[in-house]
Order: sequence, then C-alpha cells, then structure tokens
Amino acid sequence: MSCPQVCTGATLQCSFGAAPGVLNVLPANRVLAGGVPAATIMDSAPIVNIAPFAMCQSPANPAVIGATAAALGVFTPMPCIPATTAPWIPGGSPTVLIGSMPALDAGATLMCMWAGVIKVVQPGQMSVLVP
Repeated sequence: MSCPQVCTGATLQCSFGAAPGVLNVLPANRVLAGGVPAATIMDSAPIVNIAPFAMCQSPANPAVIGATAAALGVFTPMPCIPATTAPWIPGGSPTVLIGSMPALDAGATLMCMWAGVIKVVQPGQMSVLVP
C-alpha cells in the first residue's frame, strides 16, 4: 500500500522542534487532494511552505549557540526559523506528477541546515477518490 498524498494543512514535526508545524502549499499547480492544494517535493521553502516548530533545540543552530553562550553555558532553545534548502527526500511518487514535479507522499523527509529532520505526522488527507 502506498503512502497518502500530502497536501496543505499537513502536520509536520522536526526532530529538534518543540511543537508540530504545518505545511502550506500555494495553489500554483491547481491540483487538489481532498479538496485542498496537493504538495510536490519542491514545497520545501522555509516560512512559505514550512511553518516554524515553536522553539529550536538544535545545538547546531547559531541562535541557540549564541543564547547558550550568553547564558554562561546553560542550554537555551531559541525560536525556530526553518532553514531548509533542498527538496523533500526520498520525496514522492515518481509516477505521479503535479506540475511536472513528483507528488509528495507521507513517507518523505526534509532536512534542516541545523541538523533537524522534518517528517510528515499527518498528511492532511487520507485518500483520493478517483471516479
């Protein structure tokens, strides 16, 4: 059985985030899944597509490093600002294209520059009915 199609409103979680975030898919491709815009592997832009995960707890994040140094070595999480630079991996179904890009399925992961791994917790819809 394949993974469900990811769409706008999907719940995401970062391995260093303090709270879940959501995926926002712009309706540029005009393809809907479950009545909302469907995602592709290229829907990975920070803030535009990937919402913050509350506080970042990554020891590789420069903001966390600075805050921890200012607190004399006491680990200090800072507000999350996703730093994604690449598409989702393994990213999607190579046989399903949305606007010439592979569709994003729920098994994909996204890397943050500060060593976080972002995963889909809830894809935003469970099935697509084809007449």
